[in-house]
Amino acid sequence: MSDPSLSEPSPSSVPSPSPSAPSSSAPSPSAPSSSEVSASEVCAASAYGRSAYGRSAMPAPGPDPASAPSKIRILLADDHALVRRGVRLILDREPDLEVVAEAGDGAEAIDMARAHEADLAVLDIAMPRLTGLQAARELAALKPGLRILMLTMHDNEQYLFQALKSGACGYVLKSVADRDLVAACRAAMRDEPFLYPGAVTALIRNYLDRVRHGEETSDHILTPREEEVLKLVAEGHSSKEIAEILFISVKTVQRHRANLLQKLGLRDRLELTRYAIRAGLIEP
Repeated sequence: MSDPSLSEPSPSSVPSPSPSAPSSSAPSPSAPSSSEVSASEVCAASAYGRSAYGRSAMPAPGPDPASAPSKIRILLADDHALVRRGVRLILDREPDLEVVAEAGDGAEAIDMARAHEADLAVLDIAMPRLTGLQAARELAALKPGLRILMLTMHDNEQYLFQALKSGACGYVLKSVADRDLVAACRAAMRDEPFLYPGAVTALIRNYLDRVRHGEETSDHILTPREEEVLKLVAEGHSSKEIAEILFISVKTVQRHRANLLQKLGLRDRLELTRYAIRAGLIEP
């Protein structure tokens, strides 16, 4: 007698797989796998980033450097390093001003103007080798587009008008540089003259009085070389020293000195020195 538990089941007792229920081991073609979904999402995200609807997700372009306002480039000349440092602090703290070159005298200022692109020169008047007035004349000829400001301690109408004749468009006193210098720089770049407040009326009146009395000498009496010789003579240099400084012969110095006396109607070194003071070539 056989055990019923060991008998094979009949075909009718074994459930047949339903045709509507697919086996779990056979994935449906309509249900993508996890790897297929990830690839699809990556492609879709890439397409979204390139589409018009995805532009907001792209990095915003930075500002165009060409559209930013350019700074006023300044050449600063003064024979005192401490003064240059203080003036530079005043200028560099302004967003539209930048000191691009410094010089310790007028001759170096001309060299710096050749070596650097500057929009404005701020020059002291009393400097060795070449004064600010002499440098201003040469800079005006060398770079006609360069604006020039004189920065000085001298509240003196003679210096003022010599500066204007030399090509300067403004005259600022060092005693009020922290108040006036920035405004003077901006005025110069607008092609506007700048004179320190409170002095304009008196200076113009004094100037006109001198013109009426014939006290103003005519412009361009002396050549630039004669002015250099005159300045050095007035500073007490000998003919040999002047020749070495200017790289010319002693005879050429003596000829310049004779021409100076003749042109100016003067008699000796003392009168040349007095004239140099009036002309702003040396300090009194």
